Amino acid sequence: MDELDDIFPEIIPAPSQPQEPLPLSALAQYTYCPRRAALILLEGEWEDNEFTLRGMRAHENVDIPQGLLREGVWVERSLPLWSERLGLTGRADVVEFVEGVPYPVEYKVGRRWPRELARKAAEVQLCAQALCLEEMFGQSVMEGALFSKSSQRRRVVQFTPELRAATLATISALRKLLQQEHLPPPAADERCKHCSLLGVCMPELPQALRAWQARQTS
Repeated sequence: MDELDDIFPEIIPAPSQPQEPLPLSALAQYTYCPRRAALILLEGEWEDNEFTLRGMRAHENVDIPQGLLREGVWVERSLPLWSERLGLTGRADVVEFVEGVPYPVEYKVGRRWPRELARKAAEVQLCAQALCLEEMFGQSVMEGALFSKSSQRRRVVQFTPELRAATLATISALRKLLQQEHLPPPAADERCKHCSLLGVCMPELPQALRAWQARQTS
């Protein structure tokens, strides 16, 4: 893990620097849409829709703090996670300990997000969990998995240097976002259609305002 300090010194904050903990889930929100992350974290906005409710139901079976031994693997559900070094906090849906090595598993339901964006958001969130586990247990965590509730299948995710770099960059970008005085502009694209904050965000408003101003000056 120490080699990452040399590779990404400008992204990883100094351990002695006091930081407000970021929720792990915010990294996925930011990856999906910076404005959505800002509305949730800065404005305290939240609205449920069909997809957020499905997500909550999917986590009901894993949000029970308990340990169990299954086929020789110790399984912890809803395990609290944190990193003082990166200023992160949250919970892992499932962490399996294979010969003592943590293996995070994140539960996901089918979302009507753009597929590539959904994949990236989930992988960044999972990688952030791995970074926390590495700090907590002092062991390298090289892979984890995303479990699909709809297909009942796992997809293994390797925590490559590229994914680690993307995750650290997301943490840094999210911290900068929270220091800004203004919300980021809306995405106003296909990701907005199924966003639960559509009514709060009003992504079509800036474009409509520009069109109105253009008519006034023409």
